[in-house]
Amino acid sequence: MNIIEQVRKKQPLIHHITNQVVMNFTANGLLSFGGSPIMAKEVSEARDMATIADGVLINIGTLVQPDIEAMIIAGQTANERGIPVVLDPVGVAATPYRKQAIKKLFNNVQFTAVKGNAGEMAHLVEIAWETKGVESIDDDMSKLESVALQVAEKYNTLAIVTGKIDVVAQGTNVKVNDTGHEYLTQITGAGCLLGSIVTACLTTNSDQIKAVYEAVRFYGQAAEQAAARSDVFGTGTFLPHFIDALATKE
Repeated sequence: MNIIEQVRKKQPLIHHITNQVVMNFTANGLLSFGGSPIMAKEVSEARDMATIADGVLINIGTLVQPDIEAMIIAGQTANERGIPVVLDPVGVAATPYRKQAIKKLFNNVQFTAVKGNAGEMAHLVEIAWETKGVESIDDDMSKLESVALQVAEKYNTLAIVTGKIDVVAQGTNVKVNDTGHEYLTQITGAGCLLGSIVTACLTTNSDQIKAVYEAVRFYGQAAEQAAARSDVFGTGTFLPHFIDALATKE
C-alpha cells in the first residue's frame, strides 16, 4: 500500500492552528485528499485537541498573540505523544513580531518538518533572500538545496522548500520535485493546504522523507491534472477541479 493509500485508509485527524484566511480551503482540501481536519486555536483546549489528533499543523499566517501559547502547548503535546508536528513559518521575514514568534516556537517545540517558500526558509538560516510581504520573489535555484540542507541541520528537522521546484531535505538526503502548475502560485492558501497534506502523510508508517516527497509530488500532479482540463480557464475554474483531483489522483 503506497503512502497516499495509507492516508486514505487511515483518515488521520490533523489538528490545525492555522491561517484564518485559508481555513475553509485547507479543511476541504484535506477532506478531499483523505484526511480529517479540525481547526482549534483556543489555548484552553490545545492540549486536549493535540491529544486526540494524529498530527499537528502550526501555521503563523494570521498570527495573534494568544495563538503562540496554543501552538506551543499543541506542539509539546505532539512531541510527548510522538506524533508529527509541522511548522509553516508564513511571512517570517516580514516583521519582527513574526521573527520573535518563530524563535519562541523553535525554542519550545521539536518540529518533524518545516515547510516554507524560499524566502521564509532562507530567513530561518540567515541567508539573504528577496521577499515582498509574505512572498518570496527571488527564486535563485542554485541556493535552494543549500537552504533546505541548512534548515534541516540547524533545526534537526525535515525541510521543505517550496516553489517552481520543491526541495525536500533530511540530514544529507535531498529530493527534488518538479511537478506542479503556475495556478498554485496565483491562489490563496496553496502552500497552507500543502502543509496539511504533508502532516497527514507523516502520520503513515513510512520513511519520513519519502512520505513528505510523495505528498509534494502528489500535490503538484493533482494541480497538473486539474489545470489540464478543457473546462479550466483560470484560477476560478481551477480551484474546484483541484479539490476534485486531490480525491481522484492515484
